[in-house]
Amino acid sequence: MSFQRYVAIGDSFTEGVGDADPTRPNGVRGWADRVAEVLAAADPAFGYANLAIRGRKLGPILDEQLEPALALEPDLVTVYAGANDIMRPRVDVDALVDRYDGALGRLAATGARVVVFTAFDPGGSAIYRPLRGRFALYNELVRAAVARHGATLVDYWNLREYRDWRYWDADRMHMGPAGHQRMAIAVLDTLGVPHHLEPLPLVDAPAPTRAEQRRENLTWVREMAIPWVHRRLTGRSSGDGLDPKRPTLAPID
Repeated sequence: MSFQRYVAIGDSFTEGVGDADPTRPNGVRGWADRVAEVLAAADPAFGYANLAIRGRKLGPILDEQLEPALALEPDLVTVYAGANDIMRPRVDVDALVDRYDGALGRLAATGARVVVFTAFDPGGSAIYRPLRGRFALYNELVRAAVARHGATLVDYWNLREYRDWRYWDADRMHMGPAGHQRMAIAVLDTLGVPHHLEPLPLVDAPAPTRAEQRRENLTWVREMAIPWVHRRLTGRSSGDGLDPKRPTLAPID
């Protein structure tokens, strides 16, 4: 399988948040960059654009990124949207995926290979478990849309290793480097693209005492959870003021 024009759209998941690299635009690498690096090795004419911006809900993703993505005439598109909507206090999941379905139809109509993701399974997280039913409904509707438009599905929900917190960033919201590497492998395997990527070693931290765990949880609430909730209450986003990390098709090292 060979691609020459790869465009990635979405939110922090696709931008690469949690996989820090200060040498790259927006200071992150991520699974999409890792996929692009493999694809570029097979074709010197390969170009890659990443329009994803952290914090974006599905509506803004489609409003801001869909037309620019179509204009780049990609032969491969990856898209993940909706998780930031699902985590809001109220959401109409059916209406959400109805709009997603229309966008997937437009992308598929170009003849590009369209790769779509289910949402992850929050069943292993005490924080996100109460939203598991919403995520499950969203996933079933996304699977139906993928089948309707002949898209390709990467089933994040069934990648059970993501219940291991060593795949996640310290913010407990985004994948860490090991998680992004695992996702890149999943995407390439689903596309049938040969590669030599291997899972990154998982770091075993010493088991914390109850007091240390309590301090870690309090620090997370103060530094991660409260700012996240405050942004939601004030209508702000972590992506405010950020530009897409790769707005045009260009080679990648």
